[in-house]
Amino acid sequence: MATPIILDCDPGHDDVFALWLAAGNPEIDLRGVTTVGGNGQLKNTTYNARVAMTVAGIRDVPVAAGANKPLKRKLTPASWIHGDNGLGGPELPEPTVELDKRSAQELFVDILESAEEPITIIPTGPITNVAQLILDRPDLHEKIKEIIWMGGSTTRGNVGAYPEFNAWVDPEAAEVVFNSGLKVTMVGLNITHQALITKEVIESIENIRNDTSKFGVELMKFFCSTYDAVESMPEGPLHDPITVAIAIDRSVATVVRSHVDVETEGKFTSGATAVDLHDMLHKEPNADIAMKLDVDKFWNLIRGAIRNLD
Repeated sequence: MATPIILDCDPGHDDVFALWLAAGNPEIDLRGVTTVGGNGQLKNTTYNARVAMTVAGIRDVPVAAGANKPLKRKLTPASWIHGDNGLGGPELPEPTVELDKRSAQELFVDILESAEEPITIIPTGPITNVAQLILDRPDLHEKIKEIIWMGGSTTRGNVGAYPEFNAWVDPEAAEVVFNSGLKVTMVGLNITHQALITKEVIESIENIRNDTSKFGVELMKFFCSTYDAVESMPEGPLHDPITVAIAIDRSVATVVRSHVDVETEGKFTSGATAVDLHDMLHKEPNADIAMKLDVDKFWNLIRGAIRNLD
C-alpha cells in the first residue's frame, strides 16, 4: 500500500525535487500540496509549486495556498539562495495546474476527515501551516500518522551560526509541532548536507532526457551557484527530498530518538533546535532525528521518480 501524504512546501529549488519524488514514486500516494511563505513570498511559492507540477505533468493533485507569514513574525524570504521569485535560474513556464479554491487549512481538513487511514504530513518549509492545523483542530490529531519535517539541525545553522532557515522563519510554529505529542521526524542540516549535488549527480539527471530532468538540471545549476557564492559550497545540498525519501523507505536514513527544544528568544540563536543527543536534560524524547543518509539509495530514488514523470 502506498503511503498517503500531504506535501506542505515553499518552492524553492529543493522543494521542487521533493514534490517530484512524491508524485513520481509508486510508494507514495500524494493526496494534496499546500504552500507557505518561506523561500519566497506566498504568491511566488504557490506559483512555483504549480510550475513544478506543470513541468512534470502532475495534474490530479490539488494545490492550496496557506500562510503568507509566520505565526508571530514578519517573513524574510531566502532570496540570497533562491532568487527574488523563489525559483531563480530557468525561465518559468505559465502553469496549467490550477490553484484550488480551498485554503491550505481547508484542504488539510478535507483530506484528513475523508481519509480511511492516517496521513503523513511532510513540511519542507517553515512549519506554519502544520502548526496552525495542530492548534485549530486537535480533534484531527489521530488522523495524522507522522510529521516528517525538513528543518532544524543538530549542529551548524545556515542563518547565522546556529539556526536553520525553516526553523528560523517560524520558531514558534516549530515549538508547537515538537510539543504536540504527535510523531515527528526532524530532517536537519546535519543530514541534508550529505545530499550534495555533485557534477556526477547533475550528469545523471541530465541523461534522463525528459522535460522534468531538463528543468531539474537548470534548477540544480542555479542552486549550486548561489550556494557557492553564499556558503562557498559549489556542490549545493538538496535538502527537502530526504523527507519524502524517508516516507518511501525508512532505511534511507538512520535515526535516533531525542528531545528537541526550539529557541524562540535568543539574541543570536532564535530558531535554533536544541537537540539533546546525549540525554543531558533527561526529558522524554519527542522526535526521531535523521542522522546519516544512504546517499546512493537517495539519489536512485530521485532519478527513478524523474524517469517516471513527464
